[in-house]
Amino acid sequence: MASDCLFCRIAAREVAASVVYEDDDFLAFLDHRPLFEGHTLLVPKVHYETLPDLPETLAGPFLTRAQLLCRAVEQALGASGTFVAINNRVSQSVPHLHLHIVPRRPKDGLKGFFWPRRKYSSDERTKAIQKDIAALTGRPAAHNQESYTV
Repeated sequence: MASDCLFCRIAAREVAASVVYEDDDFLAFLDHRPLFEGHTLLVPKVHYETLPDLPETLAGPFLTRAQLLCRAVEQALGASGTFVAINNRVSQSVPHLHLHIVPRRPKDGLKGFFWPRRKYSSDERTKAIQKDIAALTGRPAAHNQESYTV
């Protein structure tokens, strides 16, 4: 536990929170400043700052709990879907890994990813970045994937 971490203090029950789920490794509670009612945060009880810091042995269970909570939030709030997000350092208001589960409805006012999106400057630039990222994963794709447009 990081003594100065709000989410560690919530997990240790030193700070009150509206808990909606708990097991040995994870805790989920309502965000105190929700985008919409039902906005839930899922955190590991042990302090990890970012998703890359989370041990692989907890990554699968973390995502499984996220699935469970997505279903629960949708059903409890009568939502059409959910928005799920993790910030790593930038825009991370509390430096403790947390996954946002936000109930969504058509025309609820949220737009895309909340920031402007841009195209790559060229196909060459796209391919160069694709190659660089794939090389660093240690498991590059077996063949070059074609670009797609959304």
